[in-house]
Amino acid sequence: MADIINLRTVKKQVARKAARAKGDENAVKFGRTKAERALEQAQAEKSARDLSAHKREPD
Repeated sequence: MADIINLRTVKKQVARKAARAKGDENAVKFGRTKAERALEQAQAEKSARDLSAHKREPD
């Protein structure tokens, strides 16, 4: 005799697998690590500080 399968849970499992696969695909395509984002932000802040340090103040 065959095992009884709850179709609702199987459907949810399939949806989770599809969402995980889509997320992994997007992570490869668009993702950056937290360290990369932090480095980029630190470089942007430093360049803004360097630029503002060269500005003349009006007398």
